[in-house]
Order: sequence, then C-alpha cells, then structure tokens
Amino acid sequence: MPSSLPVPGFPTRRLRRLRRTPALRRLVAQTRLTTDDLVAPLFVADGLDAPRPVGSLPGVSQHTISSLVEEVRRLAGLGLPGVILFPLPRPEDKDATGSAALDPDGITRRAIEAVKNAVGDDLVVMADCCLDEFTDHGHCGILDPRTGDVDNDATIERYADLAVVQAAAGADIIAPSGMMDGQVGAIRAALDSAGNPTTAVLAYAAKYASALYGPFREAADVTIVGGGDRKGYQQDPRNRREALAEVALDVAEGADMVMVKPALTYLDVVAEVRAMVDVPVAAYHVSGEYAMVKAAAERGWIDGPAVALEQITAVKRAGADIVLTYFAGELAEVLGA
Repeated sequence: MPSSLPVPGFPTRRLRRLRRTPALRRLVAQTRLTTDDLVAPLFVADGLDAPRPVGSLPGVSQHTISSLVEEVRRLAGLGLPGVILFPLPRPEDKDATGSAALDPDGITRRAIEAVKNAVGDDLVVMADCCLDEFTDHGHCGILDPRTGDVDNDATIERYADLAVVQAAAGADIIAPSGMMDGQVGAIRAALDSAGNPTTAVLAYAAKYASALYGPFREAADVTIVGGGDRKGYQQDPRNRREALAEVALDVAEGADMVMVKPALTYLDVVAEVRAMVDVPVAAYHVSGEYAMVKAAAERGWIDGPAVALEQITAVKRAGADIVLTYFAGELAEVLGA
C-alpha cells in the first residue's frame, strides 16, 4: 500500500520542475511586464536647432519640437501607451516666478499641441506640472521674499493656472510634481472650473528628497541656487508612514492616480501604497537609477538590457501599475519582439 507520507524534498522538487524550461517559466510567471505598463519621460527645449544629448543620461536628449514629434511617433509605433513631457524654456526666459511656463505662446503649449496633433488619442500625454525648469532659483515654486522658503499657497495657485494651460493644449493627464500641500485639490478645482473635468491628475504623492535626481537636473537645466535642496517640501528618505499619509491626502483631494518616486529604492513604499489605495499606482524609475545601469554596462560590468528588464519587472512586482522610465523605448523593443 502506497505511503501517505510526503516524499522527502517534494516541495523543492516541484518548484524546480516548474523552472526547467523557458516555456515552463513563462507559463507560471507571477509578474508580467508588458509595453502597456511603460511611460517614457521626454525633454523638449525652446530655442534648440537640433536635439542635444544629455551627457549623464546616455540615449536621452533635449528635443526640438520637431524631433520630439518624431520620437513620440516612434514610441507610439512600438506600442508605448504614454509619455510625460518636461518642457524647458530658454535660459533668459527664467524668472523668480516661472512665468514662462504659462506663456500662451511658450514651449509648454507648443510642445503639448505638437504631440497631440501628431498622435491624437493613440498615446496618452502627461504634462509635468511644476516650476523648477522655469525658475531662476531652481526651486519647484515661488519663494517667500521674507524667508527664502517656497511659499506653498502662492505656488499651488501657479500650479492651478499651469494645469489649465496644459489641459487647454491637449494634455490628457496633469502630473504635479512639486509636493506642495493642497496641490491636487487646487488643480482639480481649476480644471473643473475651466471646463476640463475629464482631464486626469497623476499626483507625485510620495516624492522623496532623493540623491538620485542629478542626471534629471542636467537634462532639465535646473540648478538650485546657493547649493540648496528640497528637503523642506519633499519627503525624508527615512520615512515610510509619511508617504502613506501623503498618498491618502492626495486621493482625498481627487487624485486619479498616485506616484512613488524614486521607484527601485522605494519598493517597500510602492507595495504599501498598492495595498492601501484603489486608484492606479505609478512609480518613477528615476534618472540616477537609469544612469547607474548605463554606466556599469558601458564598463562591461553588467548586462545592461538584462538588468533594466529585471529592475523594471521588480517595480511591477512590487505593485506598480505604471512605470515611468528612461528605458521605456528600449524595453518596448524587447517586449514587443
């Protein structure tokens, strides 16, 4: 009579049997990364005659409007569902209040309109709603002249006005990234009042004051005056519960989606946010995370494409529905093959 006792080592053998071939591994995979999960960040600069490569972000450029349109068409052809635009003014157009961001003839409107005219609704256009690219001091908002700190209330008024400009130009999603208190509620109210109730808001709800943003600041031509930082309004990397509180506030104010930034170094936060909310969760695999892979791959220390796929899959495994990454185009070519 056969024994009813389990065969020694049976659970381990069962798991190994399901890893034996690529087809078996694919069949039982618990996380599936597809092109549909990816959003590409793109930079477009006013006054350029040709695209300008970003030294610390190999493969990334500051685009002209014409090269931006060409790149967006290429990404749409690869099946990518969305891009997020970071418009950059001429250096001489920067000022203390970031007024060039709202210029009706400025790079913000022209870039969004050009992309929407090129791809229509075949691709989701997200618009970064912030001022750091447009201010001469490099902070994300308007400074209080008495203290030199960012004036939260004055800044969210400017964000609301900028969101209306972006929506009028055709942006599908407004993405406020400044981590100002009340920014989502102010933007939602402004969009609704301006007749844009269908324009969605993606809140940078848990954005950390990370040391991983350096290459982005080169790409965006942003320097914080006096060597300052944003630790007074972005989150402390040591805090997790604070992130959950910020996310809850943004959802209560009307955020349609929420984001954790950076992604890979905050997978615990991504997982907890996913468990807490019902709205889509995005995570931004930031410039420093990208640049480290590229630098190591250039030296032959790692297999760059394999590490990129592993890292972005890990972000998806942690619970992100959407991953913003500079690898989006490269991964779309691999995943669509």
